[in-house]
Amino acid sequence: MKIILGVGGGIAAYKSAEIARLLMQEGHAVQAVMTRAAQEFISPLTFAALTGRKTLTDLFAIESAIEHISVAQENELMAIAPATADLIARLAHGLADDFLTTLYLAFTGPVVVAPSMNSNMWRHAATQANLETLRRRGHRIVEPDSGYLACGMTGPGRLADPGAIVEAIERESRRGRDLDGETVLITAGPTQEPLDPVRYISNRSSGKMGYALAEAAAARGARVILISGPVHLAPPRGVEVISVRTAAEMREKVLENLAPAGIVVKAAAVADFHLSKVPEQKVKKTAARMSLELDPTPDILAELGRKKGDRLLIGFAAETQNLHQEARRKLESKNCDMVVGNLVGGSETGFESDENEVVLALSTGELLSLPRAPKREIADRIFDEALKLRLALHAADGR
Repeated sequence: MKIILGVGGGIAAYKSAEIARLLMQEGHAVQAVMTRAAQEFISPLTFAALTGRKTLTDLFAIESAIEHISVAQENELMAIAPATADLIARLAHGLADDFLTTLYLAFTGPVVVAPSMNSNMWRHAATQANLETLRRRGHRIVEPDSGYLACGMTGPGRLADPGAIVEAIERESRRGRDLDGETVLITAGPTQEPLDPVRYISNRSSGKMGYALAEAAAARGARVILISGPVHLAPPRGVEVISVRTAAEMREKVLENLAPAGIVVKAAAVADFHLSKVPEQKVKKTAARMSLELDPTPDILAELGRKKGDRLLIGFAAETQNLHQEARRKLESKNCDMVVGNLVGGSETGFESDENEVVLALSTGELLSLPRAPKREIADRIFDEALKLRLALHAADGR
């Protein structure tokens, strides 16, 4: 594979030479691109010697006025390591004032970003917001390690091990657009079941996991249909979003859009009960105690399990205890191919968090644990395992 290695200005720039060496060792062609600040820490000649190619440094010292376009078209993946807080901000906001950032805007392939900076800079809300912007674009963020930093502090911010960065690049290179030609149907968010014209029953689902799945599928080439309950999230780029409010509306839209889908991911937290007869006017508060008789909402996942045919069906199980057992139970009772289980109720992972930690119960009998990571990264891991599972199921069926 042809890979662009962008090198930002930071003390960790010297580690990029090892990344270049490891990529070359794996058989990749590497084009190094350095910022002006990076050249204060390591020489362009080092990368030229390792890669066998001239290191690109200056936007105005190039052979052609459109060299950044040709380099973008010739290469298949971009990795930026180290990525400083400043460089991350420029990438997030589309600023193009040197060869690397101009090249980034012209590049259309997968991007891997490995940050390196002071702990306080890493934790700053501006840096985290910029990283989230890059994640939403589908970029892979290789989280920094914790440890002793050049500034004398101890904490997160140290560039990840070169081997770990190369491994992330390898995973991204294998991924590519492996969902080209697929239609993926995803549900996300909560539903709201009305009690009267102004009140409703719902849950704490933010929709972040479902939206991350939609972004991941679209980045991998799929046509994505996202059926979303009420959330406060921007529509993912390149995704067809259908907004619904109640469980009944979600069921209707899922069945309407089921036919073209080869993969169905039921990530929505559908309310389990609803009021079958909703008053036309607001119910007034009184001193008397009130009881409600609630009926179950339609079990969309179970219905899909009966109708799935050759489709790959992925369900979700949000639990507060017995996670492994409940994920397996749901896998069998709903006739799913995979159930993604996660514990909810805490603040670090789950509904409102930007991170998740899940187990995958597979119809092959496997139970895989995915450690805590940003939901966008978890989404890609879910699709990685889903595609492996489909191959295994097809092989078992003799197809």
